[in-house]
Amino acid sequence: MGSYGKFIGGGLGFVLGGPIGALIGFALGSMFDGTQILTSTHTLVPNRTTEGDFKMSLLVLMACIMKADGRVDKAELAVVKKFLVANFGEQGALEALQILKNLLDQPIDETEVATQIGQYMNYSSKLELLHLLFNIAYADGEVVSSELATIQRIANIFHIDRLDFESIKAPYMKQVDRDWAYKSLEIESSATDEEIKKAYRRMAMKYHPDKVNDLGDEVKKSATEKFRSINEAYENLKKKRGIV
Repeated sequence: MGSYGKFIGGGLGFVLGGPIGALIGFALGSMFDGTQILTSTHTLVPNRTTEGDFKMSLLVLMACIMKADGRVDKAELAVVKKFLVANFGEQGALEALQILKNLLDQPIDETEVATQIGQYMNYSSKLELLHLLFNIAYADGEVVSSELATIQRIANIFHIDRLDFESIKAPYMKQVDRDWAYKSLEIESSATDEEIKKAYRRMAMKYHPDKVNDLGDEVKKSATEKFRSINEAYENLKKKRGIV
């Protein structure tokens, strides 16, 4: 496992147990001597997430998204590699891609893995996971219905608030939803200018990158994108409404 330190980063915690531990153990074990790495039996602590926990959870859920339409082709893997390079660097992406390919060869129960993540990961980290899953689904310029349904199921298991889910989804629906900016700020199109200003301040605090400080620089960089989408939505409404 040591050769994968670049991607795993800040160590592994809760993902060494449960269904994710079995998946990761098999994926890593098959890279070395073909034997499964034993999973940990240490005490798991809710709401304590390491950088490695987050990244491994992302890989397992990424595999779920890629399997959503029933097939995985080379073009899709190329898109995913580009995403991984942008978020985790060249070396981290190469390591992650090797793990991901082995995960794709295994049957994954998305309900089991999402339940484990939902139990041990804090709310802000789960929101960032969903944001990254939408990034992956949208990497080819469109979130297809099977991908959206999979992300929705995961969000439900995470007990993500409906408005939070719609806010994360909204920027990827610009071409088909004229109210995307309102949904990004978790308000109705009937909101007053003052309500829009208040919503922007509230959302800027909720999605500030510092909320995921413990998950490493790469994840914080990705969280900054969601933060920018909140700014984009606000600027869109300011222009549309003539707000000063």
